[in-house]
Amino acid sequence: MIEIDTLYQHYRAPGGGNIPILNGISLQVPSRSITAVVGPSGAGKSTLARCISLLEKPSSGHIRVNGQDLSLLSGKALRHERRAIGTVFQSPTLLQRKTAWQNIALPLHYLGVVPWVIDQRVATLLDAVGLSHKAQAFPAQLSGGQQQRIAIARALALRPTVLLADEATSGLDPTATDTILQLLKQLRDEFGLSIILITHEMDVVRHGADAVAEIREGRITRYGKVRELLAEPDSPLGQQLFPVHPLPSSGQLLLRATYSASQPVTTDWISRVSLQLKVHIAVLGAHIEQLDGQLAGRLQVAVHFNDSRCSLEHLLAQLHLLGIQAEVIAQADRLQEAG
Repeated sequence: MIEIDTLYQHYRAPGGGNIPILNGISLQVPSRSITAVVGPSGAGKSTLARCISLLEKPSSGHIRVNGQDLSLLSGKALRHERRAIGTVFQSPTLLQRKTAWQNIALPLHYLGVVPWVIDQRVATLLDAVGLSHKAQAFPAQLSGGQQQRIAIARALALRPTVLLADEATSGLDPTATDTILQLLKQLRDEFGLSIILITHEMDVVRHGADAVAEIREGRITRYGKVRELLAEPDSPLGQQLFPVHPLPSSGQLLLRATYSASQPVTTDWISRVSLQLKVHIAVLGAHIEQLDGQLAGRLQVAVHFNDSRCSLEHLLAQLHLLGIQAEVIAQADRLQEAG
């Protein structure tokens, strides 16, 4: 587990004074979980990554890994305890003249680990990232996604409990990105890791993270479980994660519908509601995916009432029973009067 407690970081301005970058960041990432950190350029994501990996010492605040406060350490003690945090960057930074096996073994050789232990550990990690058959390949013989998998294996060589992935999927094609995300989930469960995934890609957050924190101007402005944020109709971060671009409509009633985080939603809910309440529902825009085996999504729909006995309140209540949270975006005056 990693705990970031009221972390501040500022830099000295050329003309004197301080430039604040991080303004009291607090974040907890439990073991066996992945938390994504998102935010616009200049929000402080890169500075946060450097502070978490202790490449920079924060101005104040605490970084605790399994209860050990690394921010209070320095010198040899810090170098020793920093092994608890493995780091993967956007570029795999593999040594081109060394094989995949040799790249993974580098941190172990540096610490003077005995050869048979190195052989055992490297073999385990190559198997974990699915590249045992590429053990003797050089980086130039590997695809970008394979190089990143080797970099992840190297980051885990010293058995860290925290893995920091800083834009680790940027520049990869969709297939390679999906492979890396599935790998991170597998490693999270297999090694009990706390993973911090710093990214600007919302697809990566949806498919790779359990929770997400949004940073703006050095502060966390929003935090929550991914599924919970997607199920909040008015969540700006949820809308970024599941963007909907609706078509124009002249329908009587426009609804924004959001799938519940706690209740499974059947795929035929539109036809069921249409038949039961005698309404016509047209989907104008939608973003629906399966997350952890359950449907999650947002839609904008136009509704036409074929039976005057069906009220807006009745429709919303029926949708709620099916796990759909709906809010009215626009409705005709006649419908308002009827409701």
